[in-house]
Amino acid sequence: MESIVEGFKKVAIASIADAVDKVCGHRGYMSSNIKPRINEERICGPAATVLEAATDEFLPPQHALDLIDEAPRGSVIVISIESGQPDVAVWGGLMTAGAVANQHVGAVLDGAVRDLTEIRRDYGFPVYARDVSPGTTLGRYRTVASQVPVVVGGVIVHPGDIVVGDVDGVVVVPHQKAAEVLAMAQEIDLRELEQAKLIISEKSLRAGLAKYGRI
Repeated sequence: MESIVEGFKKVAIASIADAVDKVCGHRGYMSSNIKPRINEERICGPAATVLEAATDEFLPPQHALDLIDEAPRGSVIVISIESGQPDVAVWGGLMTAGAVANQHVGAVLDGAVRDLTEIRRDYGFPVYARDVSPGTTLGRYRTVASQVPVVVGGVIVHPGDIVVGDVDGVVVVPHQKAAEVLAMAQEIDLRELEQAKLIISEKSLRAGLAKYGRI
């Protein structure tokens, strides 16, 4: 899996999305609301998941805190919150410090992130989130499980699925199909490079489309 993750780091997000469509027969890219909020750094790694649910109790996000310490190095922490609530921050500066200490590569949130100034200044840790908000989950949401299937940005994420994100968006690759998706994404990248060269040399978009049939 480590070599597969390394392969996905070098492939275009659009090629990965197209490959998931073809190999898996379903959409793998998240809603465009899930976007980079700290920087434009690319993320790529196996998902470590957390599920949150509504509550009126003042409880810490214990499952998330434990997972940050316990997930394998190089994980992408993925947090799902019921209804994708954009006005509650499920991630902040202290959780970022824990993620950096444990050498994780990023976070993807179906809620909001806060402490942007701190995260940008002290860590540069990439966080992809539905929104930005100063609001706490305390008294509003609680973590109910970790390392379970969750839905983020309209896509199901299983623990261990490969999560890849950059300024184009976030794509989830089912871990059972990861090698097949990577091979097809690499092929798509190569064909697009050849097609682009032909378009430039022939000074014709139609010539490239006629030969390769891809747009």
